[in-house]
Amino acid sequence: MLKKYLITLFLIFQVSAYSNAAGTSDSGSSKVKSNYDKAVSIIKSAKKYEKKGKKEKANKRYEKAQKLLIISNKKKPLQADTLNYLGFTTRKLGDYEAGEKYYLLGLEIEPNHKGINEYLGELYVATNRINLAKERLKVLETCNCEEYDELKEIIEGKKQSKY
Repeated sequence: MLKKYLITLFLIFQVSAYSNAAGTSDSGSSKVKSNYDKAVSIIKSAKKYEKKGKKEKANKRYEKAQKLLIISNKKKPLQADTLNYLGFTTRKLGDYEAGEKYYLLGLEIEPNHKGINEYLGELYVATNRINLAKERLKVLETCNCEEYDELKEIIEGKKQSKY
């Protein structure tokens, strides 16, 4: 319980650091995209740049998406999908420790979240904690989903993942 409290405090502190961002909206309107939806679109764009080897352009997009996700998390705290992408963007920007905290907090909310389990497993592979990555794979074992296949390939070294 103390761990969850400390992680929550950490996130609140980090959110306050980004609360100055202006011009964004998380209204439920169908015409105005939420910060979360904007961030997801930006992440997709960043992944495309990353696949083309354009890491600098990808990182700029990951940074932008991360800021939007922090704002989204402030307005609608502790949503597993938001924490998943906060962990993802943070990890992609090289901060594995903070990324892991986002993932773990997301798993406290939704233990079987496919995206979090896959991405946390990738983080564990990148930080040479293969046994922990295999634990995430075990969670995904019965999902019959691409997240399982992706993580399995990365663990087996058949697929290169750009951490």
